[in-house]
Amino acid sequence: MEIALKNLKLQQGTFTLTANLRISPNQTTAVLGPSGGGKSTLLMLMAGFLQPSSGSILLAGKNITNTPPAKRPLTMLFQGNNLFPHLTVFQNTALGISPNLKLTPFETERVHQALHQVGLVGRDNDLPANLSGGQRQRVALARALLRQQPVLLLDEPFAALGPGLRHEMLELVESIRAAQNATLLLVTHNPQDAQHIAPETIVVIDGHVSSPQPTTASLKNPPKSLAAYLGNPPLQPTP
Repeated sequence: MEIALKNLKLQQGTFTLTANLRISPNQTTAVLGPSGGGKSTLLMLMAGFLQPSSGSILLAGKNITNTPPAKRPLTMLFQGNNLFPHLTVFQNTALGISPNLKLTPFETERVHQALHQVGLVGRDNDLPANLSGGQRQRVALARALLRQQPVLLLDEPFAALGPGLRHEMLELVESIRAAQNATLLLVTHNPQDAQHIAPETIVVIDGHVSSPQPTTASLKNPPKSLAAYLGNPPLQPTP
């Protein structure tokens, strides 16, 4: 599903975010930039949790600028996994289907399949407190995937994980995205994450949102704004 931001502007006090771009459908696009630059704000606008001052947001050509968050065909996964501590792994995951946790046998099987997909077989009755950080993020991912929306927004959900586990989770997300043919936006401050799974990258610095550019080319020969963030010399992609 193609995403288009047309002359989008958000004014919050002294901070201004502007975006005018199109995001390719059915692939992963990274959103890269320093903390405080506007990456999360951009996703919050797309998800409907913030309302733009002007401009429009289109999904597959449909204007959703004024559509309530719950009615937008997308799912957002935050850095905080937002699990309910008193609910089991199964129950937290099942919220992706039914807020009241009343499931049909078919829906129950879907929850089990989602947990299998993210590697949590046998953990159905565990509480979040008994899980590692990576396992809690897997539960949140399984819940998000059960919604089966064509657009998935990830706001640094694996930033607190170590490099090895973070890359493992990124590969898991990308494999599931490919299977569902979804459009994924991954917010990160880590260029290696962008290089790992994203063919294109959007740079967000000081509220300015660039158009998507090929990730490898952007890291090899970054524009001034990205070079300043990456440092001197700029990060070179690994072979």
